[in-house]
Amino acid sequence: MLVGLIGKPNAGKSTFFNAATMLSAKVANYPFTTIEPNVGIAWVATNCVCRELGIKDNPVNSRCEDGIRYIPVKLVDLPGLIPGAHKGEGLGNQFLDSVMRADALIHVIDASGYTDEEGRALENPSHDPLQDVEFIENEVDLWIAGIIMKDMQKINRSVKMDEVIGIIAPRLSGLGVDSVTIKAILLDDPVISKLKYSEWDDKTVLEFSKKVRVRSKPILIAANKADIQSSDENIKKLIQSGRTVIPVSAEAELLLRKAAKSGLLKYRPGEDKFEIVGNLTEAQKGALEFVNRILKKYGSTGIQQVINYVYFTLLDMIVVYPVEDENKFSDKKGNVLPDAHLIKRGSTTRDLAFIIHTDLGEGFLYAVDARTKMKLSAEHQLKNNDIIKIASAAKRG
Repeated sequence: MLVGLIGKPNAGKSTFFNAATMLSAKVANYPFTTIEPNVGIAWVATNCVCRELGIKDNPVNSRCEDGIRYIPVKLVDLPGLIPGAHKGEGLGNQFLDSVMRADALIHVIDASGYTDEEGRALENPSHDPLQDVEFIENEVDLWIAGIIMKDMQKINRSVKMDEVIGIIAPRLSGLGVDSVTIKAILLDDPVISKLKYSEWDDKTVLEFSKKVRVRSKPILIAANKADIQSSDENIKKLIQSGRTVIPVSAEAELLLRKAAKSGLLKYRPGEDKFEIVGNLTEAQKGALEFVNRILKKYGSTGIQQVINYVYFTLLDMIVVYPVEDENKFSDKKGNVLPDAHLIKRGSTTRDLAFIIHTDLGEGFLYAVDARTKMKLSAEHQLKNNDIIKIASAAKRG
């Protein structure tokens, strides 16, 4: 699964990205700092089953710290977006092409109101961040509509709904939208579903495009710069709009992670506290006082909460631990609970086998629940925190 960071220039996307991945994406106070997408690894955090089992694990594909399993996920910081992007203005085409490859989106906004719609700094917090949210949604909707409308005049417009699906599906396949999704969207709308293609006007296409965007590209709003006082009312307004919003201070999270990396303090992402273990300068103490105020106000800096929400709620994923020895909960090298995989809820044991290795999936015989030692069929649906052994005819080195 791929998650993209979107938003207007100068909203703090690169700072968010750096804080989440500890990579050094370029950060500056001017539009178009991000020209090419930055790709990095962030971490989903979840309670590890090692505590439940009372055993010491030694992860291979992830890491475990004090009973918290951190699972790597891919995060992409996309170029900033300005009005007219769906027409190719600014970096519009590049941005929207990248957006459509993502499975979910984190919309990082400047909740303080100190930047205008194009990301230029303002002297006063006069800009309404809700406009930024609506703008992004509208640009993506218009871009999808443009794909649907392309060469429409060449099509026999007397076709009915089932034929409409056949027309639209190939056009939207590059967005990860299949005919099943399109049919579900049409059936959910009693008005559009009864129309012939000849009756689709611009309004109909735009309404349908919005439904496609909502279904295929779920968006979470990261209300960045929540540490600035003017953000308080704006965050309330965003929540009242019915959208899912998490207050964030990317700057505070980046400061904490850098300090922890330097050995000045102990800090676990997502927590509401940290422990000072090194000698700090007065400037560093002052910076940490600022961070403490944020942690007390919101319970965290919001970064880890955003990552977790996207994967566990928007993408509806669960964690499964594959093992080769169901008695020792280990792989063949003796690593205990070596891997933790994020998979879509509703996935089966055979799906897990293919995720681990194609050969395992093709040679699948049965699975074993390592807790109960019961055999499971290929179609058995997995649950969160399952520990599973795959028995396969395939021989892996």
